[in-house]
Amino acid sequence: MISQRKRLGDILVDAGLLSEEQLMQTLKEKTKSQKLGDALIERGYITEQQLIEVLEFQLGIPHISLFRYPIEEPIVSIVPGDVAKRYQLIPLKKEGDKLLVAMADPMDFTAIDDLRLSTGFQIERAIATKDDILKAHNKFYNMDESMSELMDLLPQGSVLSDESRIMEEDSPIVKLVNQIILQAVLQKASDIHFDPQETKLAVRYRLDGMLKTDRNLPKHMQNMLTARIKIMANLNITESRLPQDGRIKMNAEMHPVDLRVSTLPTIYGEKIVLRILDLGSSLNNLDNLGFNKLNYQRFTQLIEQPNGIVLITGPTGSGKSSTLYAALNRLNDEESNIVTVEDPVEYQLEGVNQIQVNSNVGLTFANGLRAILRQDPDVVMVGEIRDTETAEIAVRASLTGHLVLSTIHTNDSIGTIARLTDMGVEPFLVAASLSGIVAQRLVRRVCRDCQKQYKATEREKEIFSKRGMKIEIVTRGKGCGTCNMTGYKGRLAIHEILVVDEHIRQLIMNNRPMLEVREYALKSGTIFLIDDGLLKVKKGLTTTEEILRVATSE
Repeated sequence: MISQRKRLGDILVDAGLLSEEQLMQTLKEKTKSQKLGDALIERGYITEQQLIEVLEFQLGIPHISLFRYPIEEPIVSIVPGDVAKRYQLIPLKKEGDKLLVAMADPMDFTAIDDLRLSTGFQIERAIATKDDILKAHNKFYNMDESMSELMDLLPQGSVLSDESRIMEEDSPIVKLVNQIILQAVLQKASDIHFDPQETKLAVRYRLDGMLKTDRNLPKHMQNMLTARIKIMANLNITESRLPQDGRIKMNAEMHPVDLRVSTLPTIYGEKIVLRILDLGSSLNNLDNLGFNKLNYQRFTQLIEQPNGIVLITGPTGSGKSSTLYAALNRLNDEESNIVTVEDPVEYQLEGVNQIQVNSNVGLTFANGLRAILRQDPDVVMVGEIRDTETAEIAVRASLTGHLVLSTIHTNDSIGTIARLTDMGVEPFLVAASLSGIVAQRLVRRVCRDCQKQYKATEREKEIFSKRGMKIEIVTRGKGCGTCNMTGYKGRLAIHEILVVDEHIRQLIMNNRPMLEVREYALKSGTIFLIDDGLLKVKKGLTTTEEILRVATSE
């Protein structure tokens, strides 16, 4: 038994997957409650698959894929749900006085001793991925129970009649909504869509930028589900003809989660979208945003200037807010007065004065921005430039010695200049105030557990050669249990940074065509979105298909 109690860090160092420095650094930085394995995976030093393979080899503990394992419900009931969740395990089968248990951390000896005492069985260990165990928990401990309760409770065609059903914490509809949200958080979804259709209500999750149907609920559950979400978000339950916006704050598995709620009347009922803002993962650091060296240097220089406007552009869901917050984190020190005006305030940052837009009482971006300028700010962050008034005040703020950070919706960095002049801002003001523009997109990352190298196709070689690059080998994911057979797991950003120098200022003031600005940017070494993407394909981080999905190849 003593040989089995060897520490995880030592095992990984012995296996050559980790250096002594990386281990010491992680042990020093991780929180008390965080497990070492989780901390190492979070920092990208090892993958979950590598961890499992090492434990399997070194300790002789089998690895089981629960995806295919026939688990029986009577066996699951041996271990109470709260214990299984606390220790991240699930019982699989019993033989005589032995109980086989799949664990995310088979070296959690406290859990093993606790189980042995509470169940009276000798505990045999197997390893399973965290995702597999969470999915099994949802299947056996939560979802079926609340679904079957609901089916019994709701006769076909019944509508919202009893308010207690959607208010009491232990009512089936409340459990079901909590479960759908929890499942989304565990799967790291960015949005939950409740789509009303003619005969059903589809529940879809946006995972790594792609929508995936999780389940279809019977049509007669739609009204109750809508009412429950509206109550959670403090919206008007009786109003179903107008769009509404709200917010939900809750804890999912001891983890604070903030949800932005939007309802929209459609012909089959109200469509609801919940945007998940995972407060636990908002520790944004510029180093973790995937900037290449040159872009990183350019971006830090832009945000460390004492004045000027830095704009971040891209469509909804392209990670603009994360980049903005990372920039604010970098600038946040006690010598600076940072004030933001946002709609809504997504993440709360300590030491930053954040204002929430409230158009009902007349607090718009423009009014908020005017008030901020009387507060002696050093750095001003405007959530979004939506109209001429906001754009003009932001421009004037930057000309009077403030650094202004904001976002705007355009396709690329150069298109932003045309957008500002179209909004009615004078070209000489745009030229004088604009310091730089960052265009950004998110692409899916190749799954590290099933990645394989392949020869580049002729089409890929052609795309690369058009951009002055060569490619021989590309990396793709085959598809495995970790990435739901997609070949992708997680996302990374690609960037295009246009630094506005004297020559570009002259072109803007003289109203020159944007084509001239593009030609000059190309000559002066600007890395366009497509180029940054293809460089990341060369590094084996993503695929050519992903880059062409979000960036155009001129």
